[in-house]
Amino acid sequence: MNNRICDLFKTEYPLIQGGMAWAATAELAAAVSNAGGLGLIGSGAMTAELLRPQIRRARQLTDHNFGVNIMLMNPAAAELAQLLIEEHVPVVTTGAGSPGKFLAAWHKAGLIVVPVVASAGQAKRMENLGADAVVCEGQEAGGHIGELSSVVLWNAVAQAVSIPVIGAGGIADGRGIAAAFALGCEGVQLGTRFLASAECWVNQNYKDLVVKARDIDTVVTGRSGGHPVRALKTRLERELLKLEKNGATFEELEAISVGSLRKAVLDGDLNEGSFMAGQSAGLIKDIKPCAEIIPAMFKEASQVLSQTSTACQAWAD
Repeated sequence: MNNRICDLFKTEYPLIQGGMAWAATAELAAAVSNAGGLGLIGSGAMTAELLRPQIRRARQLTDHNFGVNIMLMNPAAAELAQLLIEEHVPVVTTGAGSPGKFLAAWHKAGLIVVPVVASAGQAKRMENLGADAVVCEGQEAGGHIGELSSVVLWNAVAQAVSIPVIGAGGIADGRGIAAAFALGCEGVQLGTRFLASAECWVNQNYKDLVVKARDIDTVVTGRSGGHPVRALKTRLERELLKLEKNGATFEELEAISVGSLRKAVLDGDLNEGSFMAGQSAGLIKDIKPCAEIIPAMFKEASQVLSQTSTACQAWAD
């Protein structure tokens, strides 16, 4: 497959692995890149001292391009931005803020810059700043989410900008990839599917929850405080929903959930862990190596798009 995303990232497939904090390590990023996609290291709340070894480890594990996701609300964001330049990281994706103050320096150093957006307006602003592409992530995604569904968001962003659009939120198979392309995307980003990959180091409890999940087994907490987060239903999420319904403040909810993602990823703590995952968990039924997951999805996407094309041609005739 060859399009603007493949050309931009120098990948076989137009696919990015989501930069999931704690879960997206050098090992996972390298496995996705070796399988033909673009793997990402999720820097989350890391400092430069923690991120640098991850970058160097990824470089040991793959000869292909990989990237780093930076959460711009991280107090160490400026330090991490400089680190990416020093380490010659090929691609950076950004979330939780505008990368405007870093973009010129990143481009001067040869980095490809891809912000994650949740509306057509945000996408247009990123294009005007000089972003190379955008990831438009629908509210079906796991973790921190926006308000728009993927179907509406992908369509709106594809019509709003001329730079390549990467669809995210709710994709776990070839049908989802085909849907994203049908709505104007030139690439896709998947996170939850790679939680259930052999190379992802999350606790086995986390993987088991993803594989066993039904399509109705995620919930969104934090809407009342303006910080919605999607995760699998667990004891913690039910408690947060109850407290939120009873008027708990954002600060009160935050105090209860602080460190909960780490507890899920590292310890598999079913009581105090927050197992962030998208609605696509209901579509995932197995744990496989990335080298099997990615080609199979694109084979299915090709078949779906071919069938769709044939059906459309029949209508036209």
